[in-house]
Amino acid sequence: MVRLFLSGDGPRSVILGGILLCILFALAFAPFLFSGSRALETAARISIFIVLVASYDLLLGYAGIVSFAHTMFFGLGAYGVGLATRHIGRGWDAILAGTAAGVAIAVVLAFVIALFSLRVRAIFFAMITLAVASAVAVLVSQLSWLTGGEDGMNLLIPRELTPAFRPFDEPVLGVRITGRHLNYYLVFFSCLVLFLAMLRIVNSPFGRVLQAIRENAFRAEAIGYRVVFYRTAATCLSAAIAALAGALFAIWLRYVGPGTTLSMEIMIDILLMVVIGGMGTIYGAVIGATIFVLAQNYLQNLMGRASEATAGIPFLPDLLSPDRWLLWLGVLFILSVYFFPSGVVGRLRSRG
Repeated sequence: MVRLFLSGDGPRSVILGGILLCILFALAFAPFLFSGSRALETAARISIFIVLVASYDLLLGYAGIVSFAHTMFFGLGAYGVGLATRHIGRGWDAILAGTAAGVAIAVVLAFVIALFSLRVRAIFFAMITLAVASAVAVLVSQLSWLTGGEDGMNLLIPRELTPAFRPFDEPVLGVRITGRHLNYYLVFFSCLVLFLAMLRIVNSPFGRVLQAIRENAFRAEAIGYRVVFYRTAATCLSAAIAALAGALFAIWLRYVGPGTTLSMEIMIDILLMVVIGGMGTIYGAVIGATIFVLAQNYLQNLMGRASEATAGIPFLPDLLSPDRWLLWLGVLFILSVYFFPSGVVGRLRSRG
């Protein structure tokens, strides 16, 4: 069964396999291994961004398509759930309807963009997607009567997914289970299924054709493959998965706004995660998302402790000040690119 899902594409490295198993174990048992709401929040973000980054790698790493509209599809899924819960109610039917609507709109928009733009050169396609994504972000911000504008809107999710819901009277493994934990496992298992589905797709004949088109589109077309069709299909598939990730993100946060789903900062973060993990390797999304989200959430605290520990050494406390955490995050990114030019996964696989 495992081989069926993975399609024979294992980690191909003992070290990489061990790292992936550790990440899977940590995410699967995060509520019981780590205390505090911040740890659960971090684990949920890692799970969602693994799917989001993998869906973008499907587009960039496998099909060779550079797009800046991925956060737009992510936001459409989130806003679909938000608008559905606002107008239908807090039931499961609203979540399902909103998710389906968000995915459908994302796929239609991706199809239109791909159909009219994929015949141009890569850089022009990237500029077109950037323009469309910017236009949608502005539109969402201005339609405050519908989307809440810059303030966004809160979601009314089912009570079973809120902290007020307590399914058990007694603690489970020392943890008092609430609806927040059920919400987390909804996110985790949904992301796991989506990740395994993408792993299966890229190792199918469809995925092999995408890689052939990425390497040489003219040769792929010469031997009979319809390049525009395959690129359009990859764009629509990537958009659908990104929209599903956005829906899960909205359900987890119980909030949706332009800053949390549509900002260019998120698009840049996705690019960084793909590069850190390794392009053209779905496993790279796991490594890249985990490293980046952990750095975002804990690097500032670690630098604060390091600054206090080196208080008696000249210059070091100022250099390690928590206010400079973005500087050190940039340094870590530069070092990762220098020492892992093909990404962490590519380097470990080459050594393996």
